[in-house]
Amino acid sequence: MICAFLSACERKVDYPVPPQVTTPPEFPAQNSTLAVPISLSLDDLQRRLEQTTPKQLWSIDERRKNCVPAQRVKIFGERLKVTPDVPCRIVGQVTRGKLKMTGSGNKLTITMPVNASISARDVGGVIKQETATGSANVRADVRLGMDRNWKPRATVQISYGWREPPGIDILGQRIRFVQRADKELAKVVAGLERDLQAEVARQKVRPIVAGAWKLGFTVIELNRENPPAYMRVTPTGISVTGYNVRGRQVNLDVAADAVTETFVGERPKTPEAVPLPPQMTSASNRGLRFFIPVVADYAQLEPVVLRALKRLAEKGIRIRDVGRVDAEFEKVTIYATKNGRLAVGIEAKVEPIETKFGTSLGKANGIVWLTGTPVHEPDSEVVRFRDLDIYGGADKLAADLLLQLVMSPEIKAEIASGLSEDFSKDYDRVIASAKKAVASRREGDFRIAVTVDNVEHGLVQVTGAGLFLPVTVTGKGRIEYDPR
Repeated sequence: MICAFLSACERKVDYPVPPQVTTPPEFPAQNSTLAVPISLSLDDLQRRLEQTTPKQLWSIDERRKNCVPAQRVKIFGERLKVTPDVPCRIVGQVTRGKLKMTGSGNKLTITMPVNASISARDVGGVIKQETATGSANVRADVRLGMDRNWKPRATVQISYGWREPPGIDILGQRIRFVQRADKELAKVVAGLERDLQAEVARQKVRPIVAGAWKLGFTVIELNRENPPAYMRVTPTGISVTGYNVRGRQVNLDVAADAVTETFVGERPKTPEAVPLPPQMTSASNRGLRFFIPVVADYAQLEPVVLRALKRLAEKGIRIRDVGRVDAEFEKVTIYATKNGRLAVGIEAKVEPIETKFGTSLGKANGIVWLTGTPVHEPDSEVVRFRDLDIYGGADKLAADLLLQLVMSPEIKAEIASGLSEDFSKDYDRVIASAKKAVASRREGDFRIAVTVDNVEHGLVQVTGAGLFLPVTVTGKGRIEYDPR
């Protein structure tokens, strides 16, 4: 009876508390591909071939007894010599001009001009000297490759043809030197092929690939804070996917398959690098895929909801079948609970005010817990909450003033409004921060560079660390050899 007349009487009510979930956000591992471009200088390769290929390809200095063979006629069934063999001395050489290496697309071509100068001297003691000249063009079509152990190799197809076959007319007869010149030139061509293959094999490709492979085992910071986020990269295989000649460079296209993982909070341990494996058959062409988390901390939502409720209380609250009440909201607690729902605890005091007499009928206080589900439209950064219900059920709603207060349409609307989150600003900030963080990073003689081509986000997640909007990023990752 006394409590009916004394406002000091206050009833504290205990309500069921939803379990708190502390599970961190989880992002599935992604399969990615990193490009490892390697450039070889055509000028360097051409210069080395110039040094290893002799200028004089072949020379001759010999005495022949029959530069002009004896002429014979057939008389009475027998071949009789009518002129003697004409002896001479053959002196000459075959030299090469400057090597030229060119290319376009996936084709590499080497051309080598060849010049022959051959003289017949002291011909039969009658003719002092006759000189023949000839020229040929040697062409090598080269296809580059790489064996499984990362040793460069070259498949070479060489062809040549005489523009002016060397030969001399002596005493009405033609002395041809093409057969002998061809025999010697074939040796030169074989040597050129060996030298070219050796020079290609001498290129230091394996150390570059091994360095890039080792650097691929890394952790890249995506966001320094709010929330701290990292991408861990673990290469799984690597291979050459092709090459192309551009200008004076041969560009080898090397691709590494990798697993990319996104972590939020503590920086993950850098994966342990393994030695460069043999070249795999082929690499994928997936590009780089990873996640950037955009977060709304529950501690940021709590004061927003509390301020909204206090403003409403200042205006006055009326509950159906109860009338006007005096409500005091003291604290809002928000955390993740089971089944992807958000728990919202409203700590409040409420006192009905009797309209007729204006006297208090007593106060009730406690923490009422609601749970709700976050929802948002596709491609929208605005998250809202629906299905806000009393945790544990509202069976005592008619007899419980606090439950009636919290479940009144005005209060539910304010709670839902306060929980609504527009990720747009954070979205843009985090994306810009991540782009800047991954754009370029130097490690010794290498540079890791990431370009972002496309960004799209999935459904919001209720996690122990906050509301997370997972953003899927696709782009390109490169590990470039860039010695200082």
